[in-house]
Amino acid sequence: MLQLRGILLSAGLAVSLSVPALAADKWDMPTPYPDSTFHTANIREFAKDVEQATGGKLVINVHSAGSLIKHPEIKNAVRSGQAQAGEFFLSTLGNENPIFEADAVPFLATSYTQANSLWQASRPMIEKELGKQRLKVLYAVAWPPQGLYTKTEVKVPGDFKGMKMRSNNPMTERLATLLGGVPTQVQVPDIPQAFATGQVEAMITSPSTGVGSKAWDFVKNYYDVAAWVPKNIVVVNAKAFDALPADVQKAVTDAAARAEKRGWDMSLAEASSMTAELEKNGMAVREASPEVTAALLQAGDKLVKEWSAMAGADGEAILKAYKK
Repeated sequence: MLQLRGILLSAGLAVSLSVPALAADKWDMPTPYPDSTFHTANIREFAKDVEQATGGKLVINVHSAGSLIKHPEIKNAVRSGQAQAGEFFLSTLGNENPIFEADAVPFLATSYTQANSLWQASRPMIEKELGKQRLKVLYAVAWPPQGLYTKTEVKVPGDFKGMKMRSNNPMTERLATLLGGVPTQVQVPDIPQAFATGQVEAMITSPSTGVGSKAWDFVKNYYDVAAWVPKNIVVVNAKAFDALPADVQKAVTDAAARAEKRGWDMSLAEASSMTAELEKNGMAVREASPEVTAALLQAGDKLVKEWSAMAGADGEAILKAYKK
């Protein structure tokens, strides 16, 4: 009898040894930006946080700088399940639905506080629209506010008249026109050459882009007008998320909440350090005059109304919630 029991125990042990341990879930997460970008640094912290919080049950492999999937394809790659999670610039979806570019409407939100309020006001509708595409929103993080760079000093609104202003989307093209400028399509890599050849004389972009393109080599004036505060958004394939155990799902959403707060703090620090870098390299960092500020806000009011008309009832609801 004892011998039989020993045989059964040995057999049971053999069976248990032959059953593999439950494998950890592994996600691929493409991002558009290099590791030096604070957004990517924040995402790597998020991935590390998730792995630690789940005891290794979920491992997120971050693929930065478009190394796995290029920026324009990231959203659809996550939607199709080619990747489980991803990050992209939210307003690039504006052609799908105007609500996705609420944060790119000039002078609607001109500070981090206002930008965060706009995010909270628009998030439910953005979540609903992306949910229709089987995407779950994890979090969003702002870029530094967009400032005005000019070759010549802008003292009064009339100084914009005839000024060749860089545009990279219909919204910035319309803004240039409303200010009396001449919009010119120029993408980020071509900025230095465009200024050097006189193709453009002004642009609105973040201090980060200004430092990255060494703006001091071709313009001398920077106005901290905080024209808008755009965001990157991080999403996950809903099916992949729903397949996780409840405790792992909670760990992911908790880590996402921490990443959102951390990311906005990092953005604030980035705005301060990059603006200081512009000044350190000889740029005149200024506040716009009251007259110029008034002209910018007047143009912004028109753009807000035009965006609201395009966005319809959803746009009106976002503005109502934002203005509370």
